[in-house]
Amino acid sequence: MLVETRSLTKIYGQKAALDHCDLTVARGEVLGLLGPNGAGKTTLLRLLMGYLRPSHGSARIDGMDCYHQSVRVHTRVAYLPGDARLFARMRGREVLRFFCDVRGAAGSYQQALSYADRLGLDLTGQVATFSTGMRQKLALAAVLAADTPLLMLDEPTANLDPTVRSDVVNIVREAQRAGRTVIFSSHVLEEVEDACDRVCILRQGKLVHSQQMDALLRQHRISARLTGPLPPPPPQLAGDIQIHRSGEDAVRIETPGELAPLLGWLSTLPLAEVRIEPIRLRTVYDRYHAAGADAC
Repeated sequence: MLVETRSLTKIYGQKAALDHCDLTVARGEVLGLLGPNGAGKTTLLRLLMGYLRPSHGSARIDGMDCYHQSVRVHTRVAYLPGDARLFARMRGREVLRFFCDVRGAAGSYQQALSYADRLGLDLTGQVATFSTGMRQKLALAAVLAADTPLLMLDEPTANLDPTVRSDVVNIVREAQRAGRTVIFSSHVLEEVEDACDRVCILRQGKLVHSQQMDALLRQHRISARLTGPLPPPPPQLAGDIQIHRSGEDAVRIETPGELAPLLGWLSTLPLAEVRIEPIRLRTVYDRYHAAGADAC
């Protein structure tokens, strides 16, 4: 594993910003972090960077303790904070040159220029004149150009238009194909679905759910209106599907795996209307964060 945390905890006063988080990230994996503001995503990333001392537990990257060996850890990580600060009086090219020179990586400046061009960023002006979206693109170009095995991106598509958001998702997948590991924090469920292999959901500082995306996208939800009574499912299906009734004639059926074994039974039901759709990340997320979701 490239990243590993054990009972990682950060407490401020009486509040646990992160509460006994056990997390592993495999080499070459793209992991999404989901949760509303205050759920613990940024605290987790800052602990992994060694910016914060854990109140309890530990975090390691590539076998190194994130707090006690933070200088060595930083050689293995490129980190985009959610509130990236840039030099206002420098021009865009000068900012990229500065960060590449600090890293001392040969060729990274040309790579940074390439990312800036791909993101549609004009580097000739001063950062002080840049819009919020332009500053985000500049920070992305600087971070993505770093030749590190781990990328940690905190809200990388904030303030970007939909086309550029799609470009960022494609860049993340290209980084994975090049052998890099990515931790991707976002509020945008659709781009997490597109970018990530696995998603971890945080709530009130706790890691409450981990979901493999390929397994999720194999699941389906069937919404139907009946013209008669609903017979029980055959024994081979009964343990796998979930049936929810709402009213006299409405039913919702969820299947955790392939749809094909269910189709024969569906064809025998007294259906007036039926809609079959894949279960998306929104469904899983709402189990923990929708209004009325049970406290964890």
